[in-house]
Amino acid sequence: MDQKTLLFTGGSGLLGSEMKQLFPDALFPTSSEFNVTNFAQMDDYVLKNGNIKTIFHAAAFTSPPKTDENPVAALEANIIGTANVVKVCAKHSIKLIYVCTDYVFKGDKGNYKEDDPVLPVNKYAWSKLGGECAVRLYDNSIIIRTTFGPNVFPYEKAFVDQWTSRECVKIQAANMAKLIDKDVTGVFHVGGTRKTVFEYATKLSPEKDIKELSINEISFKVPVDTSLNCEKYNNLINN
Repeated sequence: MDQKTLLFTGGSGLLGSEMKQLFPDALFPTSSEFNVTNFAQMDDYVLKNGNIKTIFHAAAFTSPPKTDENPVAALEANIIGTANVVKVCAKHSIKLIYVCTDYVFKGDKGNYKEDDPVLPVNKYAWSKLGGECAVRLYDNSIIIRTTFGPNVFPYEKAFVDQWTSRECVKIQAANMAKLIDKDVTGVFHVGGTRKTVFEYATKLSPEKDIKELSINEISFKVPVDTSLNCEKYNNLINN
C-alpha cells in the first residue's frame, strides 16, 4: 500500500513509536495537529491532506489506575475522541482501524473469541469498550482487541494469577501491521499464547530478577484471564 495514504493517531505512544519504524512514510500528526477531541481540527487536517485512505487509531488514555482517578480524561480520549475519529472517517470515506483491549472481557474463562460477550471489570476497559461501540457503527472498520507492553518488562513484580495473551510491542506492532492492507472488516483478536503475566515478564526480560505479585495486592481491579483466541486472525494471515 501507499504509506502516504495512511495516518496514525497516538504516534508518540508505545505502539505508535513502533509503527513509525514499520511505516516511515505514513502520516503521524502530533496531538496538537490532530487532536481527537477536536473534530473540526481533524476534519481540516484531512481536507488539507486529501489522499488519506486509512486511519489507524491508537491514541488513548491507557492507565487503569489513572482512569479510576480521572475517569473524565478517559471519557474524553477513549469515547468522545474515538467517536470523533469515526465521524471524520465516515465523512471522508476513510477506513478505520481501532486498537482496543483484551480488558473488555470479564476475565472469568479466557480463550475469548471475537463474538464472546464483553463485560469490563474496570473503568479503563469500559472507556475502551465505549470507543469500540462507536467504531461498530461504522461498517468500513477493523477493531483489533489486543494487549502489549514495552520491549523490556518495566516493573519489579509481575502477576502470577493473571493470564494473558500479551506480547511485547515490537511483536504486536508487526502483527497488527499485517491487517492494515487486508481487504477485511470486523473484529480481530491479536496476541500470543496463554500465559501468566509473570511467565510473560520473565521470558521477555530473563536478565531481571522479577518478583511474584498477586492481583489481590493492588488497589485497582483487573480481570483474571483475558487470554484471546486468535484463530480468526491467524487463519487470515496464514492463508
